[in-house]
Amino acid sequence: MPSFDESSPLWHGTTIVLVKKDGRTVIAGDGQVSIGQTIVKGNAKKVRRLAKGEVIAGFAGATADAFTLFERLEAKLEQYPGQLMRACVELAKDWRTDRYLRRLEAMMLVADAKAALVLTGSGDVLEPQPSERGSVMGIGSGGNYALAAARALIDTDMDAPAIARRALKIAAEICVYTNDSVTIEEIASP
Repeated sequence: MPSFDESSPLWHGTTIVLVKKDGRTVIAGDGQVSIGQTIVKGNAKKVRRLAKGEVIAGFAGATADAFTLFERLEAKLEQYPGQLMRACVELAKDWRTDRYLRRLEAMMLVADAKAALVLTGSGDVLEPQPSERGSVMGIGSGGNYALAAARALIDTDMDAPAIARRALKIAAEICVYTNDSVTIEEIASP
């Protein structure tokens, strides 16, 4: 990842968390977008459905880059219907080898009824580490805060959506680039 001068106006502000528990998978994201130290928007939608609603995805990073990746992933899902892992691996290959895509700065959390994955520009396609009660992942500026909170909550009686909401609320209390305007999408296992 390139280093940036803090005085340059950078788009910041995304926290995305994935929680998989009791046959339910949710991806939740905050709504804050910032340039430098200024909040530009508080209700951006960084989580959406793809593949006719069969896949949920959330992004962290540059917005235009993320939309490019959503479009590419959608095309891969059309090419490999019902095969999220295969579509993500093919996207990761393109992301690493295509000169244009290589410069994109974004990460994605994606899930369907069977799999949950994180995709990075380094070519990583990773599944979350499962625990006895479920699994969690987090990306973005407040991703580690949300990840820690979700890991602490996964062994409670809270369901997946409640854990995701609470984890984002905790992240918003710590990370200045995260707010508590939450978008959440859910997918259930068959």
